[in-house]
Amino acid sequence: MTAQELLQEISAYCRQTGLAESTFGRRAVNDGKLAARLRNGGRVTTDTVDRIRAFIENNRGSPEAAPANGPVRADLVTLPRPQPSPAPIESSAEADPQRNFRFFDNRQKYLLFVNTCSEKWVIAHRVALELANIHPRPPAVRIFDAGAGDGTVLVRVLRAMHDRFPHMPFYLVGKEISLEDIRLTLQKMADRFFEHPASVLVLTNLAYADAPWLAVKSVSAASSLVWHELPLAGNSAHRFEEQIIGLEGFLAENWKARVSPTTGNPVYERPVVLVIYREDHKFLLDPIIPRPGGTTAAYDLVIASQPYRARSSLDFKVKRVIAPLARALGPGGRLIAVHSHGNDPGQEIVQRIWPGDNPFVHDRHQILKVLKQELGLKGRDLNFNAYADHRSLFRYDMHTLPSEVGASIGTSTLFAAWNAAIYVAQVEDDRLAGVVADSRYLDATRDVLRKHGGLWFYDESFVVSRRRD
Repeated sequence: MTAQELLQEISAYCRQTGLAESTFGRRAVNDGKLAARLRNGGRVTTDTVDRIRAFIENNRGSPEAAPANGPVRADLVTLPRPQPSPAPIESSAEADPQRNFRFFDNRQKYLLFVNTCSEKWVIAHRVALELANIHPRPPAVRIFDAGAGDGTVLVRVLRAMHDRFPHMPFYLVGKEISLEDIRLTLQKMADRFFEHPASVLVLTNLAYADAPWLAVKSVSAASSLVWHELPLAGNSAHRFEEQIIGLEGFLAENWKARVSPTTGNPVYERPVVLVIYREDHKFLLDPIIPRPGGTTAAYDLVIASQPYRARSSLDFKVKRVIAPLARALGPGGRLIAVHSHGNDPGQEIVQRIWPGDNPFVHDRHQILKVLKQELGLKGRDLNFNAYADHRSLFRYDMHTLPSEVGASIGTSTLFAAWNAAIYVAQVEDDRLAGVVADSRYLDATRDVLRKHGGLWFYDESFVVSRRRD
């Protein structure tokens, strides 16, 4: 069965039963983006195909409607609706759309936002400024990216690092649970290994409390840890890229995630650590290549770019994210955290549709106050730098041509602006369903673009630094 044949079967089932394709994907194989990936040329394993067809067979309501062989043809087969059944008991995470919303896992909104707005570029520039304040110690400059995303921020920071420290070995650890983002990150890395050969790149899906040390505290999780090394042969970016592409099968098999019934957040099915370095530099890099069983953190720079949902509790943001990252700093190390701030034209668009809505509930001062309390005496050698607004806040824009925002604004520009506004505000799909049925959201977007002559957003940053010995 080809991907398109499978997609046709899924679409036919969803049309006849009234089930959304994203809901079908979650219920059948715990993957709400299944249909979208198939449309974009994605592939699935035979095990996934079997699970999909078993779900359809078991839930179509009439076994006689199932063909013995081959895919269902939408133009020939009429599927009866399943008989009503008692509603399943939902976990608290799925019942609460606020908790179930994972803005970093919404691929369509994410990719459109990344490619139409300059946030990644601006964040990378802000992070690169911190390189002037770190004091690396042998044997390497140590960097931890607490949410690599599509790799745009990390690869730009690496360029700046090479410019500042051209002859120092780099030890780079990126945490990311999304398989799609890991693929995008790896696509950008071949050139980095060519320009700066003395580099060790580690990618992992471990939790914030474990990832900086590459060690899993849970005994059961540790027993299933997948540790994979890839020494890159050759000396050209082309050769490196070919070998990185060869990781596709390994990633598809091991970099899997599911939704936690407790929090509604994605969690790994099995912990994975992927270590990549150049084989011809292994002798030089031996002291910094990590080994299974854990490693030293002591990072010179920790990047925490949008590491949590804006609407998450203050307790979650500090205890689960920022505090472990602060503990991972080495002497003279710096943690720079960036999150959305609001009070910009993007938030104005959202509030025209949902008056009074404000997802940006905690500012840097509140986070740092709770962080000090959480760390207690262990934070005595840390500095907590909130800075003044003129240094902490920075702006990024949606890309538009000078002629695009005027008396007449194109539909594509309006859609891009609306997508950016709801992505940054992390608006749940449940709330969008009743809004996009008419043109009110486009009218509001058009009015704000004309009022401000474009669209921009504000991010907020703060720094936690450890004193030097």
